[in-house]
Amino acid sequence: METLLRSKDRKVTNAVSPNGKTPTIANTFGLPSGKNYSCPNATSICEKICYAGKLEKIYKGVRENLLHNWNLLKHADRITMVELLDQMINEFISDCDKRNAEKKFRIHWDGDFFSEEYTEAWRLVITKHSDVQFWVYTRVPSAIKILQKTLLTNLSLYFSTDDENKEEAENLLDYSVYGFRIAYLSDTFEEGMEHVKSLTGKPGAKCPEQLKSIPLISDKGGACFTCGLCVDGKSDIRFSISKK
Repeated sequence: METLLRSKDRKVTNAVSPNGKTPTIANTFGLPSGKNYSCPNATSICEKICYAGKLEKIYKGVRENLLHNWNLLKHADRITMVELLDQMINEFISDCDKRNAEKKFRIHWDGDFFSEEYTEAWRLVITKHSDVQFWVYTRVPSAIKILQKTLLTNLSLYFSTDDENKEEAENLLDYSVYGFRIAYLSDTFEEGMEHVKSLTGKPGAKCPEQLKSIPLISDKGGACFTCGLCVDGKSDIRFSISKK
């Protein structure tokens, strides 16, 4: 049986080489981006600036990795999806145990929850692996409803929001049982603060990596791993297109 392929991402890695420059554990997983693939709720804003989509075009190996995962999952039934995802996470856990690394895994460095069947498969796998801290950003409202934090205490769940889907975020926030946070993308941090405050009553935090207050990668790990705001679901978060 073919297996899903994980990715090494400098920004999110939980383990690095002694020189602090290279990820040593693949602790994330991706699918091809865009509405024709795994992102049914992509907005024109996210499609325009999607860094992951740009990497797909630049690096042939990255694209092949993502398409491999997509081809295994897109027509699979739920049982097969669960088996594939579970095997991938077991391999990740094994790598962490060998290196004595914290078990923190980002779902979808690229791509999104393309169907409710697929989201349910992830819910079952996350529930099984309570020793792993997962985090994910999604623009799919049904995924927020399925991946409720009340059931998944080892998942930090963010609804990726911008001016085009802000109303969907408002509708979801009417049901606080869903237990998710907002990840807002605006042209500037200041604009994002006003939007997040209007949704949650609080300003949210600026992404420290975008502010360059922490390095993309260091001997402590990737920026997301060392920061922990999103990984552990500590705060709503603001991202800036201009990084200002």
